[in-house]
Amino acid sequence: MAFLDRSQIVGTSDRASPARSKELFAGVLLVALLAAVVIRNVVPADALEPAVVTFLFAGAAMTAGFALLCRRDRFRIMWFDLAGSLTFIGIVLSVLIEPDQMIRLFTLSDQPE
Repeated sequence: MAFLDRSQIVGTSDRASPARSKELFAGVLLVALLAAVVIRNVVPADALEPAVVTFLFAGAAMTAGFALLCRRDRFRIMWFDLAGSLTFIGIVLSVLIEPDQMIRLFTLSDQPE
């Protein structure tokens, strides 16, 4: 039986990967949280969620752009995974946005807050 012949199996390395993807992803989420706290003081409360989602999409686009510039395949895949995760989080949060909130983000109002 061919599947019992294990001479072709190559052993895997037990070394830890030099790419620290979990720490990088946690750092990016921490930066996104800090940006949301800072943005909260700049935009009205109704426009906070669309602003955070826009920030996440912009961060994902910059991360994907950096991944295209990266030369090593191993790190490139990690950066694309990070960009995909940020995009996924942005899409999940954008489901919670009401259309009125998005309109308030882009229209100017003469009414005082």
